[in-house]
Amino acid sequence: MKRFFEILPGFLAWATIILMVVLSWLVPVWVSIFIILFDIYWLLKTAYLSLHLRATFSALRQNMKTDWVAKLDDLPNGRAGWDGVRHLVILPMYNEPHEVVRESFVSLAKSHYPKEHLFVVLALEERAGQAAQETGERIAAEFASQFGRFLVTTHPANLPGEIPGKGANEAWAGAQAKREFIDAVGADRMSARIDYKKVLVSVFDVDTQVFPEYFGRLTYVFLTEAEPLKAIYQPIPFFTNNIYEAPALARVVAFSSTFWQMMQQSRPERLTSFSSQSIPLQTLVDIGFWQKDIVSEDSRIFWQGFLRYHGDFRVYPLFYPVSMDANVAPSFWGTLKNIYKQQRRWGWGVENVPYMLEGFRNDPEIPAGKKRYWRFNAIEGFHSWATNSLMIFALGWLPLFLGGRHFGATLLAFYLPHVTRWIVSLSMLGIVSSAILAIILLPPKEGGLGATDYFVYFLQWLFMPITLIVFGAVPGLEAQTRLMLGGKYRLGFWVTPKSRSAAKK
Repeated sequence: MKRFFEILPGFLAWATIILMVVLSWLVPVWVSIFIILFDIYWLLKTAYLSLHLRATFSALRQNMKTDWVAKLDDLPNGRAGWDGVRHLVILPMYNEPHEVVRESFVSLAKSHYPKEHLFVVLALEERAGQAAQETGERIAAEFASQFGRFLVTTHPANLPGEIPGKGANEAWAGAQAKREFIDAVGADRMSARIDYKKVLVSVFDVDTQVFPEYFGRLTYVFLTEAEPLKAIYQPIPFFTNNIYEAPALARVVAFSSTFWQMMQQSRPERLTSFSSQSIPLQTLVDIGFWQKDIVSEDSRIFWQGFLRYHGDFRVYPLFYPVSMDANVAPSFWGTLKNIYKQQRRWGWGVENVPYMLEGFRNDPEIPAGKKRYWRFNAIEGFHSWATNSLMIFALGWLPLFLGGRHFGATLLAFYLPHVTRWIVSLSMLGIVSSAILAIILLPPKEGGLGATDYFVYFLQWLFMPITLIVFGAVPGLEAQTRLMLGGKYRLGFWVTPKSRSAAKK
């Protein structure tokens, strides 16, 4: 059954694309009616998601203005109620340059939160060589004394049962930190083991920079939720660290990814884990930490928890950001290539579908309603990723080209492109609001932004239809096809290259 489940997403996507072509030839009238209805659905969905985006932005703006440590003191037990919570921060790195890594540690050191409560791990890879070790030594020399605990770990290469990637490194670092920081006893360390239930493990890509109130906000949500241990805590990723170094297409893709995560935060019933996240240590111990033989460990961890707790598991949105790097390479074409590879790796999260379906099949304790809900939403989400933009921009003209002269002479054929263009144009109004919001979310720039900058940053959203297809549907479809074919076509972990311009260095 597992192999069937691996084939299913790709089969559904390709069946949809093939039927688009075949039915446009055989029954162009029905396809024309369908595409008009589908475009109306897309228009309504765009409006619906725009409302969620606005709701998240409103909450985000308010949360970023709040002093969350002061809010913690206002809880019923005051300081005593949150003082025992510890934050274990793991930053796995491969071969990222010192400048990138240092910026992340500077942001940690500037956190408006008691630094003695932060236990920080820089997780290196042995296969990254001497340069990574030297970066680790430089970071330790500068920052080790600024936190409650500090550790540099080195994940050995070629361990059995692992694939090279972030999941294996995180699992190794988490186990090392648990032993060194949490389980250690003695006068030179601490008098007793810290309670796993009072430790929050935040795992960040090494380019992730935290905003000052992140740990205060995280602690507040953790202490005020009804079931804090059966959960993952999800911030919003802002891909803005180097946004002014990125070309226009890369900026549009970066903000589009941020906006999707923002919309999901206002739909917590559909929210799964992505990239940077925080998890109670007790939960990690229960589910066995991150899996070491997969690419998409950041989203798999949600399904590990969901199956471990028989469906009684969720992702809590923090409505608070962390900032990360946009894709920038030395050349324009190199940047586009890296964007595609990154989107394909994210699309490889489809490997969680067979894991989920197999887990549901083997666990009778998960409520049937939850199984139906997640089956539909997970499969529909990946199917939409690979097909929706192709349907929007292809079905409007396919019946005209393939429907034959008889269909071409009908009024429906004449009005089809006009109707679809009008509906799609209305849905593009969502792009205008996205452009305005992207400008609002731009970080401060040295020297400020002029009128020309704002004009360019607004017009760049004209690239949106291109990004939906080239950096959305195509890499998503490729990922699903690779999973469907299996074997040598399966994806391994690809590390997104990070850099800083000479000016920033």
